[in-house]
Amino acid sequence: MLSSVCYIWATNTLYLMCSCSCSCSCSCSCSCSCSLICRYFKGPELLVDLQDYDYSLDLWSLGCMFAGMIFRKEPFFYGHDNYDQLVKIAKVLGTDELNAYLNKYRLELDPHLAALVGRHSRKPWTKFINADNQHLAVPEAIDFVDKLLRYDHQERPTAKEAMAHPYFYPIRNAESSRTRAH
Repeated sequence: MLSSVCYIWATNTLYLMCSCSCSCSCSCSCSCSCSLICRYFKGPELLVDLQDYDYSLDLWSLGCMFAGMIFRKEPFFYGHDNYDQLVKIAKVLGTDELNAYLNKYRLELDPHLAALVGRHSRKPWTKFINADNQHLAVPEAIDFVDKLLRYDHQERPTAKEAMAHPYFYPIRNAESSRTRAH
């Protein structure tokens, strides 16, 4: 699957199968439960009711998928409902960062949700590396995940910036070499 994602990126096209992160009204013909798929890849902006969101939501979803692949933990954020999904995210990204995000956009969590979220320190990505995934969790992959999984949608890279990330250098170099050989 990782090579498929890499190939898709190399062809400058990103296809998200069953892409329903914004509305959770899936019209695909797959046999999946879209409410579950949506939740696991749902960006913080949707979980805190930010009314203004954009394409960066797709980059969050990509970050969730990519983290799941490199850390071999799919889904990476496994919430049982939308509130629990934000709790799972906060346990990784930290609540100081969440509160800074909420303050920047003048948002307040529902008191019940705020109590559930609690207080958590940001976990370093290295905490997720183990013997089963260390060959995938190379520094460039960790940096890529870190850039994608940001609370603030304005801090995430654009799709074009994401494709230019150093993680994809080997793919671009291979594609370039293949093009020159023909």
